[in-house]
Amino acid sequence: MEQKKEKEEGSLQKELMEEGKSSFRKYTEIFVGKKSFWKFLKYELILFLFSWVPGALGLFLRKIFYPLIVGEVGKGVVFGHHVTLRHPHKIKVGSYCYIDDYAVLDAKGIQNQGITIGDHAMVGRNTILSCKEGDIELEDYANISARCTLLSETSIKVGKYSFLAGHCYLVAGGNHRFDKTDVPIMFQPPLTKGGIEVGKDCWLGASVTVLDGVKMGEGCVVGAGAVVKDSLSEFSIAVGVPARAIKSRKS
Repeated sequence: MEQKKEKEEGSLQKELMEEGKSSFRKYTEIFVGKKSFWKFLKYELILFLFSWVPGALGLFLRKIFYPLIVGEVGKGVVFGHHVTLRHPHKIKVGSYCYIDDYAVLDAKGIQNQGITIGDHAMVGRNTILSCKEGDIELEDYANISARCTLLSETSIKVGKYSFLAGHCYLVAGGNHRFDKTDVPIMFQPPLTKGGIEVGKDCWLGASVTVLDGVKMGEGCVVGAGAVVKDSLSEFSIAVGVPARAIKSRKS
């Protein structure tokens, strides 16, 4: 029952509000994801010593030491300064990736797989990849620009060669029932529609919002500011709020 409750009410605010846990236990569960004191100490020391170091020296040091706490790290990976890592043992990064300054890689959850980033992928400055018992996968050459937010309570997949312009927002889950008026909405059961899948070689313009349950076929283009709530067939060009396909790239 405890794990089920955690999964249904697994937001950061709810975990911090939970009674009966020490501050140390809450910290390790939210950030480290391991109960081992040695894992906690290694996590703290590496981030304290190397996360803030600027310039080429910082990139070099993080290249050496971050693989000690991150689940998998390929060749030639660049971690910018002040990158936030939560549950780093559930983060997998392929070769020749770039994680820019101030990005957040939050793989938090009990039963989820976490974050998987393919080869030659990029996560932009101030971008947030956040799991709440969900999974996030960026395939090879995926490019997530600055200040994007990907929030997953189920699954988000961004296909090979696809790229998101700045300020895009993808949310897989995040909905709640609200039929009960005597229970705060945040404590009512979540509603999910199966996650988000962005197909191969798609382009999402600036400030596009993609809602839970959307599947985009290969080669879709979505105009800036659109809100995508329905799935798009391959090679669609979609614009508007809500987004509608106005033509096909193959026509």
